[in-house]
Amino acid sequence: MKKSLLIASAFAAVSFLYTPATEANCTVPPSVVSNQLSDQEQKAIEWVKSLELTDKAKEERVIDIVAEHLTAVKTWHDEHPGSAVPAGVNPRTGEKLTELDRQMIADSAMPESVHENLMNGLRKELTEEQVEAILDKYTVGKVDFTMRGYYAIVPDLTDEEAAVILGHLKEAREMAVDYKQMKEISAIFEIYKTKCEKYLNSNGRDWHQLYKAFVKKIKEEKNKK
Repeated sequence: MKKSLLIASAFAAVSFLYTPATEANCTVPPSVVSNQLSDQEQKAIEWVKSLELTDKAKEERVIDIVAEHLTAVKTWHDEHPGSAVPAGVNPRTGEKLTELDRQMIADSAMPESVHENLMNGLRKELTEEQVEAILDKYTVGKVDFTMRGYYAIVPDLTDEEAAVILGHLKEAREMAVDYKQMKEISAIFEIYKTKCEKYLNSNGRDWHQLYKAFVKKIKEEKNKK
């Protein structure tokens, strides 16, 4: 039986369990059904259900794709702790590698096929808008949240600048889905936020001054309350 059918059957509400002769049927508590699934399967079901796909067969296939990817990411992460990466220095900064650095190095060595299977599978089954919705689930909506931050800090952000920044953030999102911990996902976004800020500087902006003015404005507004 395909894995999707197993997940779907476990997720569906099972009304009764049949018991021996004289015993009445018993309703299965939701917690029992939930406990039959791994965290990765539960996430996959929740995320894909949010798309409200009308094709149930497609829904099951997409649940499989997401669950298999989440499971692969977790398995790799659990089997490759950051402690397995030798302590040393970052060759670009000269600073000692942090525990987070070492864990990200370990996780980044996961075979590229894991990522490719996810993206190819999603794009085969879903529209690009639906694919992005799933990736947003992985990264708790960081693209939209961060983009709103740039609009707040740079009120006169041009359409061209916004398009470049949004492109960088979408790259961050796709890269981040292969990391298990939220602090790793945030670190990936920091890498691309640095790219965004360098872009703004190269486009005639002064990111440092823009951010400084934004912080000052927020403090002034807070003091007025």
